[in-house]
Amino acid sequence: MVDRCLKVGICAMMDKYPIIALTGPRQSGKTTLLKTLFPDYLYLSLENPDNRSFAESDPNGFLDKYNSKIIFDEIQRVPALFSYIQTVVDASGTMGQFILSGSQNFHLMHNISQSLAGRVAIFRLFPFDIQELRDANLLNDNYLENIIRGFYPALYDRNIPTRTFYSNYMQTNIQRDVSELVAIKDIRLFQNFLALCATRAGQLLNLNSLANECGISQPTAKSWLSALENSFILFTLQPYYENFSKRIVKSPKLYFYDTGLLCYLLKINNADQLLTHPIKGSLFENMMIAEYVKRMHHVDNVQDVWFWRDSAGHEVDFLIQYGLTLHVVEFKSTQTIMTEAFKGLTYFENLAKGVSLTKSLVYAGSDSQQRAVANVVPWKFFAQTI
Repeated sequence: MVDRCLKVGICAMMDKYPIIALTGPRQSGKTTLLKTLFPDYLYLSLENPDNRSFAESDPNGFLDKYNSKIIFDEIQRVPALFSYIQTVVDASGTMGQFILSGSQNFHLMHNISQSLAGRVAIFRLFPFDIQELRDANLLNDNYLENIIRGFYPALYDRNIPTRTFYSNYMQTNIQRDVSELVAIKDIRLFQNFLALCATRAGQLLNLNSLANECGISQPTAKSWLSALENSFILFTLQPYYENFSKRIVKSPKLYFYDTGLLCYLLKINNADQLLTHPIKGSLFENMMIAEYVKRMHHVDNVQDVWFWRDSAGHEVDFLIQYGLTLHVVEFKSTQTIMTEAFKGLTYFENLAKGVSLTKSLVYAGSDSQQRAVANVVPWKFFAQTI
């Protein structure tokens, strides 16, 4: 079994909050983690119609029976229960009384903010990050293989073929979750929209262009995109707005949390196919940025992150705020680093005079290098210092 890093943060908060909430995409390992960490807690899924009916029809009776050391899974299915839980924990004053879990971020967080603010420690569990796989000796030395395979636990725990897993995941999870958030009348049109999002991974998001190409309205595209974000399928990276240039691009960039799903949507099936594919660089960038985002949540150390680009095409792939220091990062899907690879970092450094900077170039090789212009970091170790 892969050791999940998030367990440290969760355990540290059990005696500080009456409620722990864990959210994240379906099949990211939430149930397994909670059952393993807290074997003395009773696990109760509100996907179960009987449990859900009891909670909806008699919430006081339900919480009288299940009132301590309970894991409520998919609790967003019974929104009325949150207010009753608030009353119970306020009366008891017991820390770690309930653990709530759910895969619909919008509904879960909405109900928490409405009823449980100040009473809950919130965590997010994503599919495996690179360090978790490396520690378990499951990481492939060829980064292309990892990009294509993806990072969902079932791919490793049950050795499910990649395309089989993502085909089922599309039908049984993504479409279901999104349909619970927005009305989708034409599933085929939505599938086409998701595939078009995949072709734009690592690119500036242009909703009008995306909507026009898909044949839907701009408000519909915005609604579908928001639902995919709340279902932890994709996310947007916002631009860095510091006025180093008057012509800064202000559109966000689009990324997928999991590159296996991304490759499935792009119909990329093997590493040989990807080796000469023009999208290889974007997929490498997507994997690295998603890795950092996942890792931030898994070690419970979330920071501000951005990208930077101006209208002339000068760009830095990733910026991370460490206190008063700005860490700027470039990604290169090559095992050989030429001087030209540092030009984006150098340009930004000259523009951002007076700002405390550290610079890294993350590449597909295996050797760390200390160069005058920037640190050269192997892809395997990019996020381990968070």
